Amino acid sequence: MTRRVVVTGMGILAPNGIGVKNFADAIFSGKSGIGSISRFDSSTLEIKLAAEIKNFDAVDYMPIAVVRKTDRFAQFGVAAAKMALDDARLSGDNSDLAKAAVIIGSGLGGLNFHEEMMCTVLETSNPKKVAASSVPRITPNAVSAYIALQYKIKGPNLVISTACSSSTQAIGEAFRKIKYGEVDIAITGGVEATISLVNMAMYQAMMVLGTSLDGNPETASRPFDKTRNGFVMGEGAACLILEELDHAAERGAPIYAEVAGFGSNCGAYHMVAPDPTGEDAKNVMKLALNEARAAEEDIDYIGAHGTSTKFNDLAETKAIKGLLGKRAYGVPVSSIKSMIGHTIGAAGALQAASCCLAIRHKCIPPTINLKQPDEECDLDYVPNSARKKEVRVIISNSFGFGSNNASLIFKKVDK
Repeated sequence: MTRRVVVTGMGILAPNGIGVKNFADAIFSGKSGIGSISRFDSSTLEIKLAAEIKNFDAVDYMPIAVVRKTDRFAQFGVAAAKMALDDARLSGDNSDLAKAAVIIGSGLGGLNFHEEMMCTVLETSNPKKVAASSVPRITPNAVSAYIALQYKIKGPNLVISTACSSSTQAIGEAFRKIKYGEVDIAITGGVEATISLVNMAMYQAMMVLGTSLDGNPETASRPFDKTRNGFVMGEGAACLILEELDHAAERGAPIYAEVAGFGSNCGAYHMVAPDPTGEDAKNVMKLALNEARAAEEDIDYIGAHGTSTKFNDLAETKAIKGLLGKRAYGVPVSSIKSMIGHTIGAAGALQAASCCLAIRHKCIPPTINLKQPDEECDLDYVPNSARKKEVRVIISNSFGFGSNNASLIFKKVDK
């Protein structure tokens, strides 16, 4: 016998807003979090734009002793988990929480501290300058481990790394652990702290980063627009508390939405390029719909991967058309990456949060900066302004390097 799974809490660190309310206000008003890089001197880079988390102080969320021995990405995760647990009205001494799962997605892990240690060795030619805490700081599972340590959680503890689909995969795995009775509660989502000189230089070398049209950084991410020329690097985190429905109801927990289905596959096409036919992306959406026992005609909205790169946006558009046929033109699709950039391993979790908020607020976030529609990207991308609409069934898509694809189905829970 399978069980129903709901979202009872969320914690959000986004470039355009920290916390559920601030994030909701930002995405529904079309507020961008993209600007000039401030975390380091970007004068040697050609691309000087990013979507950074501003006004974040880790000591607001964890003891100073933890802050001193963690990379920025792990700090994001612990902070988002704390916000989510508070939002779900769960505390660290809750006996059910002690047996919960912690499953987090991260594509890059502790790259900031890793980069710092490499530069230290290169500058000093002295390996003894490397900090003794380096390995536990940079390891990707530092984020799930520190969440567990802070809240004494002794259930399954995992980090999933499948590039840009990492956190959608993590949420899907957490959903399955609850659905099939392994745990009642899961802290899940994704984190990424990407804004460093070396990381920016690497993505710049791949020629995947976009530039603004008019000197305004906020226009640099423009999914589905004819003039799009790449994504904007972003950082951030989102944690969702998933819970078995009856368990949530018994304790009077707030409910954002139901997680009803999950699909995961690999297109086995290319390490960095999407399959131009969109066939693998279409198939992963179908897998998620099948698990949710939902039909194509049930879909009210699609939270698109929508990176603002030429080939990704086109492949996803073809996938949606392949899934929905003529009905594709009547289903709203939008990309919050237009506002927060591409947060790599955190992207799917932030998008999942936006889907839950779309259900709660009966409002679809826009794709901003969509001024010159691409003739081949001809769906309803909710351009520039949010749209009031009741949505009951949502697909949330994430597609990552290595042809890794994942989709989630969120549903409205009737009272």
